[in-house]
Amino acid sequence: MKRDSGAETTRNMPDVASNSMVDHIHSTLDWVGMSEIHLPARVSDTLAGERPISTSIQAYVNLSNPDAKGIHMSRLYLMLEETFGDHSVSAESIELLLKNFLETHDGLSDRGFVQFDFEYSMRRPALKSSYSGWKSYPVTIKGTLSDEGMRIELAVEVPYSSTCPCSAALARQLIQDQFRRDFKEGKVDADTVFEWLGTEQGVVATPHSQRSVAQVRVLLGDSCGQGFPITALIDAIEGALKTPVQTAVKRVDEQEFALLNGQNLMFCEDAARRLKQALDPQECYRDFWLRVNHLESLHAHNAVAIVTKEVDGGYLPIP
Repeated sequence: MKRDSGAETTRNMPDVASNSMVDHIHSTLDWVGMSEIHLPARVSDTLAGERPISTSIQAYVNLSNPDAKGIHMSRLYLMLEETFGDHSVSAESIELLLKNFLETHDGLSDRGFVQFDFEYSMRRPALKSSYSGWKSYPVTIKGTLSDEGMRIELAVEVPYSSTCPCSAALARQLIQDQFRRDFKEGKVDADTVFEWLGTEQGVVATPHSQRSVAQVRVLLGDSCGQGFPITALIDAIEGALKTPVQTAVKRVDEQEFALLNGQNLMFCEDAARRLKQALDPQECYRDFWLRVNHLESLHAHNAVAIVTKEVDGGYLPIP
């Protein structure tokens, strides 16, 4: 009789994790799992609806049984494929996934975690003209399930422009000094001053500005619903700072951008306070942590400010 080599091979495959003769150290582990899992998915945005994304995923469970050698690693991957092949990434689907993580690791684990990192593209209009263009924002969604319940976090990074108030004051002083030198004879008419202000000789100095980045992390409450307020959070950040980085522009847009920078001079402390003021009243966010980074054009180092909502047991104000 011809033997079934496939069945024989399967029957004889070693299971090192279960049957290893080498003893292991008996200890619990905080997290065990996988990172850099690349999957296409859809994310549910409370304002924009479902959007396709290409995401890098981390998936973990803890190892609470010190006698167990390890977890069922492949089950995490298969459940990711199964869950997000059928469902968009939402609070509901994340909770379903993590419950499945723990059910399939009964006796081994009592905490589950998943993190999605992706670029979120949004079409943004120019400030004045009819132009528009795509901007890409780094977004992170985290879900943690434990005895304390379900925890969902959303984080975004938003670039903006910041003009230094000190530099602006110093530039104005130099312009005043140049005006006094050029018009020391006495009274001048308005047309002459108007023409002078339009020359390089008149505006002899300009304040320095720099591209800056706001990193904002929020803990979502039940009032947020099943989708994620990605667009709403980005809009709130750009609305508070008022100088968002632009995409396609005409000269009229660039001029408006210069005007916005001049009307919204800010140190990193000012930017952080603006964002705290904008996020504090939002009932959807149970907690928040934010960091503003001004990538200095004057210095080789960056200026940074960090602030939290300051709730009991909430985010720590650490870098």
